[in-house]
Amino acid sequence: MQLESQRLLIREFTDEDYGAVHSYASDPAVTEYMLWGPNTGEQTADYIRTVQEWQWQEPRTSFEFAVVLKDSGQLIGGCGLYVSEPRQGEIGYCFNSLYWKQGYASEAGEALLHFGFGELGLHRIFATCRPANTGSAKVMQKLGMTCEGLLREHRRKGETWHSSLVYAILEDEYRILQ
Repeated sequence: MQLESQRLLIREFTDEDYGAVHSYASDPAVTEYMLWGPNTGEQTADYIRTVQEWQWQEPRTSFEFAVVLKDSGQLIGGCGLYVSEPRQGEIGYCFNSLYWKQGYASEAGEALLHFGFGELGLHRIFATCRPANTGSAKVMQKLGMTCEGLLREHRRKGETWHSSLVYAILEDEYRILQ
């Protein structure tokens, strides 16, 4: 499976992606607001194995993709869409910090929305971010998503509880923006 945007090729992960994935997955700046990481080499290898197993799900409900620059073939991050019933999905993204603030997360997010509403027939797609992660919140706003509220201390990483902002867009809202 493969998605495309103007500058990006969004494709399935392969074994050869390990080095580029570990480069960002082991970076404390990249994982600061994540519930995982910084990864060890073994954790990154486990991640790649897991997402490759998802490629064979029937029906498939978890889509985790490598984000690659079309012009150079460089893997710069990952993005995903996770389907739940009834007709809802959650998107997420994570990029190497060398490629932040260049519009790549918004471009990948738009491709995921197009896939979710167009190909999968979803009704609602949402995403979350830590309240301090203003960069991620800006991406969701740029995608036309509406902030629906704050989930207080609903996730835990280690011994620390974390809150999340929830953003969402409905199929009808997405169609109006197109």
